[in-house]
Amino acid sequence: MACLMLGAVLSVSAQTQPATAAPAAESAKAAAPGVQSANIFSIAPDANTDPKYADQNNGERGKVQPGNNAPMWRQVGAGVTGYSSLPASQAPEAGNLIQPFVQYPGSKLTTAGEAWRQVRNNWIIPYGGSLLLIAALAIALFYYGKGTMTLHGAETGRKIERFTPLERSAHWTNAIAFVLLAVSGVVMAFGKFFIQPIIGNALFGWLTYALKNIHNFAGPLFAVSLIIVFVTFLKDNFPSKEDITWLLKGGGLLSGQEVPSHRFNAGEKVVFWFGVLGLGLVVVASGLVLDKLIPGLIYERSTMQIANMIHGVATILMMAMFMGHIYMGTIGMQGAYSAMRDGYVDETWAKEHHELWYNDIKAGKIPAHRSPEASAHGGAASTSVSA
Repeated sequence: MACLMLGAVLSVSAQTQPATAAPAAESAKAAAPGVQSANIFSIAPDANTDPKYADQNNGERGKVQPGNNAPMWRQVGAGVTGYSSLPASQAPEAGNLIQPFVQYPGSKLTTAGEAWRQVRNNWIIPYGGSLLLIAALAIALFYYGKGTMTLHGAETGRKIERFTPLERSAHWTNAIAFVLLAVSGVVMAFGKFFIQPIIGNALFGWLTYALKNIHNFAGPLFAVSLIIVFVTFLKDNFPSKEDITWLLKGGGLLSGQEVPSHRFNAGEKVVFWFGVLGLGLVVVASGLVLDKLIPGLIYERSTMQIANMIHGVATILMMAMFMGHIYMGTIGMQGAYSAMRDGYVDETWAKEHHELWYNDIKAGKIPAHRSPEASAHGGAASTSVSA
């Protein structure tokens, strides 16, 4: 009997518990602090009938439609900067999520970050990559059709010092830094198209991270060596009237007839003034901005984006130009690489490729051996050439 009475009590309790628990849960939920989860459009759906609805700030909107943060995000999209305790010198754009609208050359009128992305992805990457491929293809076709430019006469065995040890050191330092920058830059800019699909994401991430650090450290070395190269070779790169003839005849590359020139021909002078000085200054200046090495400059996102676009265009033009220079200095011309490697050229080479320079050496206007160590061991050769 007692068991039956206990079972009845438990049964009644079980039946009445949900009825009493539900109101308690709803009461606890109603008493919970903060905004409850709800569809913001079902809360005061007629709130937008207020004439001042569109002008409400986030606080005012929260009173009629809790959770509707449209005014705040509208301000974020307009580039409004919020409060930040960070100093402006360290974080000039702290509190600003979206940049204001701009229109860069080649982009639509949109936020600065999106405009930079459009210029980079729609112009610099596809057209820059195409230019490098076209330059490489043109060099390959020229080499296939013409081959290496060889000497027409026999070598005499008499040597002329073309580059001193200082000149060669400056050149090779700059050249090595340039190759490191070019290879790392190409991989970082174009690697995802032709390397990442082959080696995979993990290895490509490690590779680009390593090359990025190499790029950042080789950049200042390239900048310093570029200044030394410019000062070292400046005196022999001033334009002369003979350069006009050389340019009009295209240097004799197609005709096969050498055009007389001084120590550096007009083509080399164009590379010196436009490539080394012009593009070199732009590349170095924009690179220093990207490395944040210019003191006193406020490094905002827009500053870095503009520097990145300028750096990309200038480096691609420089690489395309220097590809031709590297070709002529290696497999394109017999004796050109050994001249920069050892510093000397044969008398026949000097006469065929830089006849005016050779004539000045014969006349005694320019010494055949300019460095002290070369003069100590090359007196006989110098006398022979001068004679």
